[in-house]
Amino acid sequence: MTARDPAFRCSVASGLRNESAAGTASTVRSFLLIEHAGPWGVDALRDARLPDGLGDAVLRSARTARVRPLLVRRPDRGTHAEGMRVFAAFAHPSRPWVETTVLSDPHDLLELDLAALGAGRSPGLTAYDGTLLCVCTHGRHDACCAERGRPVVRALAAAHPEATWEVSHIGGDRFAGNLLVLPDGLYYGRVEPVSALAIADGHTAGQLDLDHLRGRSSYAMPVQFAEIALRRQLGETRDDAVRLVSRRVDDDVTDAVFTVGRGQWTVQVRTSPGDDPLQLTCRAARDNPIPQHELLTVTRTS
Repeated sequence: MTARDPAFRCSVASGLRNESAAGTASTVRSFLLIEHAGPWGVDALRDARLPDGLGDAVLRSARTARVRPLLVRRPDRGTHAEGMRVFAAFAHPSRPWVETTVLSDPHDLLELDLAALGAGRSPGLTAYDGTLLCVCTHGRHDACCAERGRPVVRALAAAHPEATWEVSHIGGDRFAGNLLVLPDGLYYGRVEPVSALAIADGHTAGQLDLDHLRGRSSYAMPVQFAEIALRRQLGETRDDAVRLVSRRVDDDVTDAVFTVGRGQWTVQVRTSPGDDPLQLTCRAARDNPIPQHELLTVTRTS
């Protein structure tokens, strides 16, 4: 194995090769956010100082339920005197929701109904009427996340203190700073303080920032790419204006059908595994190819 350069920064390398971030969001619908002020370690849940092997137990339960568990913390590392804040979010493309509670005992994590959450049903917590602005700052996992994420989280915390959280690894380190907006499941990449504030304000107004949008996590990556390509072609940034009707996959080609207003559009995308393997994260032990999305056609069908 080739020795890695400790000065290598994956986000710098990705920017230099002008890599598109469209269609790169993790494919997740169900999220469990667990407040833990840190430290997180390389593998957040396993390495965090949770009692009695609790991190491994939560990981196993979440994997079975198809739920993505993440650690979150306030930028000032403040905690709740009452206990551990938990959020359960379901990123349905048109009807997303989030619930919350405060657990007095961390072991109560194992009592949460993750099977319900994974199936898109309420796990029985309290409805939360708000947005969560989650910025990846997981520096022990990847240096770029901390170096580029911390200025972003400071800016958002100053403007939106209740909504802003630091979050553990969410994927796509090379697109740092990374911002996950829940419960909508919107992933934004290459975010800086100024653009982060614009994204947050736009979200309040129901608008998407297409320059930084990596994708909607409820969709497969080719469909994420198709939605962004269609929005760019139509100049449509209203979040609720574009909705997926269906998708069909034939080998490496995806046909995604969307409604926009009273019209219907079919977007055809080819996804290939990529060519030359590259170092995709700062800590990567081996090189990997980068999947490539190619827009083939955009057709109005009705």
